Amino acid sequence: MAEFSIIDQYFKRASKSDVSLGIGDDSAIVTPTPSQQLVICTDTLVAGRHFPTDTSAHAIGWKSVAVNLSDLAAMGAKPHSILLALSLPTVDHDWLAGFSQGLFDCCDQFGVSLIGGDTTQSTQLTITVTALGWIEQGQAITRAGAQVGDYVCISGQIGDAAFGLQHLGHPLQQRLDYPTPRCNLGQQLKGLASSMIDVSDGLAQDLGHILNASKVGATLQLEQLPIDYSLKELDLRQALHYALAGGDDYELCFTISPQNFEKLLRQQLDVPLTIIGKITQQTGLSFVYMGENHPLAVQGYQHFEYLVT
Repeated sequence: MAEFSIIDQYFKRASKSDVSLGIGDDSAIVTPTPSQQLVICTDTLVAGRHFPTDTSAHAIGWKSVAVNLSDLAAMGAKPHSILLALSLPTVDHDWLAGFSQGLFDCCDQFGVSLIGGDTTQSTQLTITVTALGWIEQGQAITRAGAQVGDYVCISGQIGDAAFGLQHLGHPLQQRLDYPTPRCNLGQQLKGLASSMIDVSDGLAQDLGHILNASKVGATLQLEQLPIDYSLKELDLRQALHYALAGGDDYELCFTISPQNFEKLLRQQLDVPLTIIGKITQQTGLSFVYMGENHPLAVQGYQHFEYLVT
């Protein structure tokens, strides 16, 4: 089947009114909104590395969009459109139908249009999505603004996806296959949060990016981590491994002053928020459990060990 036939059959449909030219030409044309900045991000998913090879096509389509919208949410941006580069080992019509449906289901839920991309053949299934969003001039939330005394907060639950990956068939696998980008919350945090990041590689590692960029430290209260009941049934070491180093949560971790946190709570939020710690002058990330220092080594999302008990 020819490339353009695949595009026409599975990926071409009407775009938003501000998309002057969408799928079908050499490039897309989007009319910018006055006094807005364009926010752009991209993520690549490779079969067997970023999702199990037996993941449903619909879930892969959803996730390929969702992980990019999560990056836009972490900047406070409103998602607008995506570009898709799809490399396929073979043309499987059932798979393409499921994948495109999952992709468009996510796009529709968050008001996003597919406006272009590329389709080619490859030895391995590889999906690259580039997402575009808009934000008011100077309002983007970066990793570099955390201030001493700020709360460290997290949306939703953490550790679900990592648990689901190790317990395929468990209800928490849904959180691995169908992450929810916190687009509304990201936009509500404009002008309130001092820094923000989405949790894709594990809370400890991603919060560490904020601390490094902001040149501050943080103390986390481990008993405050919002984890699912399934994790609470595990021993503490295993539960903390999933929560701190698991990755694939796509929740928003942000810092915010106590005064601004009160303002945030007066808004109508669509996801629970938890204060899990505080920004400190002393650099580095430290942990407290039930009032006692609880040193841990968390090195990326795959390596985790106790130093001291």
